[in-house]
Amino acid sequence: MSATTKPLTQLNIFSLKGVQMKTFHTTWLMFFVCFFGWFGLAPLMPTIREELHLTKSQIGNLVIVSVSSTIVARLLIGRLCDTWGPRKTAIRLLLIGSLPVFFVGLAKDYTTFLLFRAAIGLIGASFVVTQFHTSMMFAKNIKGTANAVAGGWGNLGGGVTNMVMPLIFAAIVAAGFTKGEAWRYAMIVPGAMMLIVAFLYYKFTKDTPIGNYDEIGRTKATREKTDYSILADWRIWALMFAYAMCFGMEITFDNVASLHFVDTFKLSQSSAGFWAGVFGFMNLFARALGGVVSDKVGSKHGMKGKGFLLAAMLLLEGVGIILFANAGSFGLAIVCMLSFALFLKMANGATYGIVPFINEKNVGLVSGIVGAGGNLGGMLFGFLFKSKSITYVDAFTYIGITVMVVSAVVFVTKFKKSEATEFVLEEKEMAVA
Repeated sequence: MSATTKPLTQLNIFSLKGVQMKTFHTTWLMFFVCFFGWFGLAPLMPTIREELHLTKSQIGNLVIVSVSSTIVARLLIGRLCDTWGPRKTAIRLLLIGSLPVFFVGLAKDYTTFLLFRAAIGLIGASFVVTQFHTSMMFAKNIKGTANAVAGGWGNLGGGVTNMVMPLIFAAIVAAGFTKGEAWRYAMIVPGAMMLIVAFLYYKFTKDTPIGNYDEIGRTKATREKTDYSILADWRIWALMFAYAMCFGMEITFDNVASLHFVDTFKLSQSSAGFWAGVFGFMNLFARALGGVVSDKVGSKHGMKGKGFLLAAMLLLEGVGIILFANAGSFGLAIVCMLSFALFLKMANGATYGIVPFINEKNVGLVSGIVGAGGNLGGMLFGFLFKSKSITYVDAFTYIGITVMVVSAVVFVTKFKKSEATEFVLEEKEMAVA
């Protein structure tokens, strides 16, 4: 295997040289535009709530369905990455997923809006493709960092959309359209972005550094070796719970932050979107930081050290959420938000700093299960925000406590050192048969 067809041992984020780096940048961009579309409606919910006359319970249902539909999708996408390859999977997801993004503007009542919201949730599975595809392009010593950077920059879409969609909405209103028309037309933007990236994915990526699955004969072999006995490995489920607490909280916050700031602190829709976007913008560095630290800790202390790091990040996240929930002023709430956001996003990166090493023959399946856990957490948290008897403050407090409990579970989970010895500096060729 030549140097140009090997997984990279370094991540040069400013490079577009070679299929590995072209794939890296294309796959995080795919993740970004999918999240931009997935959460594009969230910052516009104050307007949508008013036009469609939505109750708190109905808004809670929308939050739940927007993340629950992704659970099944992530499990399926992980398997498809193992069989079809990440390239074909990503392109088809972008093309099919763009349809409900384009057409959600046709919704005229709560029921049709709910159905479109569920369909849009399927593109949240883009995360699994990005993590899988990045894992194929980088060697073990840098895989956690590469996954975290790609994941963080992709997650950034959920923050940017909170900032940008209200501006697009305002521009459409300024052009003479009503607010009811503006939110509908605004969703054409992320739909178009998805089609553009589908073309980029087709043109610039390969499934592996040495070629696509159908070119190297990997697909047939993969179908023969998928091992579902790995589901008996407790570590997978511990990571799933961990991801439910960090990423599950992230997508929940992306969905409810604007409404919380509008209702609790009386901000305008655009101002609330801006501050919700600040939360998401921390993905620019925080998730990557979690991956970098995870790799460095792993090189010295193995998988056990990676597990302890993840547990610590979750504990600090939980404390920060509780402080945010009980902040008495807007300024203090923002400080607390930035604090728990840092540890939450680092926990995201630290989780996927472990995932690729749990079972290297079934990375897609493991990534899908853990990724689905994030949406499971988001779905369960959604029930708290749906309840009429539970305030948003109470909901955030309960979530913080739950995160702290799961941190203890992760702490006692045995991530064996032997699992990490191979990844420290060894370069083992990727299984392609």
